[in-house]
Amino acid sequence: MRRRPVSGVLSDQMEKSAPKNQNSRICFLASLSAFFWLLLLYFHFVVLGTTTNTTTTTPSAVADQSTKFINPTTFDAINVEDDDSNEIPPRRLQPPPRKQIGFPDLDSDSQNLDKNPNDSPPKENNFPFMKALRTADNKNDPCGGKYIYVHDLPSRFNEDMLKECRSLSLWTNMCKFTTNAGLGPPLENVEGVFSNTGWYATNQFAVDVIFSNRMKQYECLTNDSSIAAAFFVPFYAGFDIARYLWGYNISMRDAASLDLVDWLMKRPEWNIMGGKDHFLVAGRITWDFRRLSEEESDWGNKLLFLPAAKNMSMLVVESSPWNANDYGIPYPTYFHPAKDEDVFVWQDRMRKLERKWLFSFAGAPRPDNPKSIRGQIIDQCRSSKVGKLLECDFGESKCHSPSSIMQMFQSSLFCLQPQGDSYTRRSAFDSMLAGCIPDDIRKRNVSIEERLSAIPPEQVSIMREEVISLIPRLVYADPRSKLETLKDAFDVSVQAIIDKVTNLRKDMIEGHIDENFIEENSWKYALLEEGQHEVGPHEWDPFFSKPKNEESSDKSAEAAKNSWKNEQRSQ
Repeated sequence: MRRRPVSGVLSDQMEKSAPKNQNSRICFLASLSAFFWLLLLYFHFVVLGTTTNTTTTTPSAVADQSTKFINPTTFDAINVEDDDSNEIPPRRLQPPPRKQIGFPDLDSDSQNLDKNPNDSPPKENNFPFMKALRTADNKNDPCGGKYIYVHDLPSRFNEDMLKECRSLSLWTNMCKFTTNAGLGPPLENVEGVFSNTGWYATNQFAVDVIFSNRMKQYECLTNDSSIAAAFFVPFYAGFDIARYLWGYNISMRDAASLDLVDWLMKRPEWNIMGGKDHFLVAGRITWDFRRLSEEESDWGNKLLFLPAAKNMSMLVVESSPWNANDYGIPYPTYFHPAKDEDVFVWQDRMRKLERKWLFSFAGAPRPDNPKSIRGQIIDQCRSSKVGKLLECDFGESKCHSPSSIMQMFQSSLFCLQPQGDSYTRRSAFDSMLAGCIPDDIRKRNVSIEERLSAIPPEQVSIMREEVISLIPRLVYADPRSKLETLKDAFDVSVQAIIDKVTNLRKDMIEGHIDENFIEENSWKYALLEEGQHEVGPHEWDPFFSKPKNEESSDKSAEAAKNSWKNEQRSQ
């Protein structure tokens, strides 16, 4: 039979005329049973309830959980693509709650606590980079806000490539160009064109190793990732792709890039911001890393299209104006000063030079490119009494002589720099190093001599002084030394990355995002004044507008092929 409740038993017994001793026994059993239930209820509602509330509402516990469940894909800024299906999935132990853009996502247990309307939003110390941001407030620390953490990559990503230097180029023995910390062999100053020291036969694609060696001398390196303003990845991306551009399938071309991102994503440092605080350098043009398809005939690898790489910043000698994850840095020149005085002496010398040529051009025609105006420029240089031409082609040529190139640039007021095989040329940086004003002739049937002669001499002097003042920031100092006060191309690049990451972190804390960000206009965002967030028409639009009737990336990939074919020519 089913057992009746105690209350029912008491009622039945009271209705019956039982003996007195039986009634006493029943009352005792009823009292004992009631005491048991009261004890059980007390333990459940008071003891267990108090323990649960104390554990789940401790502020430190909530902070710990919020740190664990940070979602890398919620870190948005004006220079990062919106989330898409290719983004890295967040690492969670439980199903994710609704995203809170700009703040860390909490796990479901923590979200259930947030029911009090008086509760404040997540605190700043929920972010794992708060310690790094606070270092900038320490006025006694000269490295505050500037610390760089360098990943200790396996040697297959860098040093092993230098050991196999003969494989870095199909036509050029790169072994001599990787000597002297990537500067190449020293140049003798036989004709008096250079300074007595600091000049090297530097290969135009050597930035990978120059930058990495320069980073070893950076004064604010740290092994503590919690205070790092940015994270450097010393992967020789340019050397890697150069080995496999010709005669290798896409699997070989992509192998090292896929290996790299797999290695990085397993590191705890990656989880701080999902890679958005990481940067690397490649001494090649961006199109070598932007293969559009999986067709074997397509050019380059797909490093910059990998979801993880889209989070990182990549410094290249020619960036894409229509993508947000790469940034342009100067081609290396032949000049690598070891101290400030080397730069000052060179600048003064460039100011005092007599320049007998109004304009000059060093390069070769591009008969296969119907849009190239190089042929017309060459013709005008030949026919003008104030123009100078240094013709370049395969085989022996003065264009392969740094002394001949620099001597011509030093003797010219203007150096013509039409588009080469790609959008930029190393020659433009060599000419500015010589104090020569770079000039771009974009229209056909224009008299170069008439156009340049019309510029007043005072304006020419102002333009030349502006170019000469840029020299410290255009050169890479000798990686084995350090300039005292001047900032070289390395210093400028690193500071720009630090500023970018710092601003991104501050935006995350404040919950700022740019929902109207258009990646195709990404070049415009760097030109905004402080406090501005929206971009509009710009005077440089004609230079950076995408071709309307063709895929710009297809065109650029073809240019990359031509650049590689013609790398024996002077750039």
